[in-house]
Amino acid sequence: MSTSVSAEQAWRDLQRIRVPQERVYDEVERSAAGGSGTTWATAVLMWLFLAGLGLDLPWWGVGLVMAVYVALLSVLTVRHNRRSRVRLHHTHCTWRMFGTFVAGAVVTGGTTLLSGHLVDPLEPMAASLIQATVSATVFVLFVGPTSRWAAGSARGRGTRTAGAGADR
Repeated sequence: MSTSVSAEQAWRDLQRIRVPQERVYDEVERSAAGGSGTTWATAVLMWLFLAGLGLDLPWWGVGLVMAVYVALLSVLTVRHNRRSRVRLHHTHCTWRMFGTFVAGAVVTGGTTLLSGHLVDPLEPMAASLIQATVSATVFVLFVGPTSRWAAGSARGRGTRTAGAGADR
């Protein structure tokens, strides 16, 4: 049983499939471009953690502060992921997204270690405030542009936009 399909009907069917896919990409790009609240909250938590380490706490105090820091970051991550309206399959994570995550960890961790080494001669509280400020600033300056760059790559994974093939 064979049914002929007109070109117009085939085009409408293709658009019916493609439009939801484009909405997913638009949502990914929108979430990467806006909503920097999570970035700022993470930077504030990082600043408080690094500044708190300058209090010259005993080993159990450092462990407690670290546990609270990890718990608060986990809560922030869970809240951010629940707020997101788009749930993408894990295969949509591109090499850019993974590379951005690794590069962010290297840059932020490197800045924290380097600034800690440079302010070592200062008194502990002043040194930790400087280290916390420099590290949180580098984190905020790095995360914004790189997350937009990484999320923009999701659209180009072997698909064309609705109007890209119309003129050919």
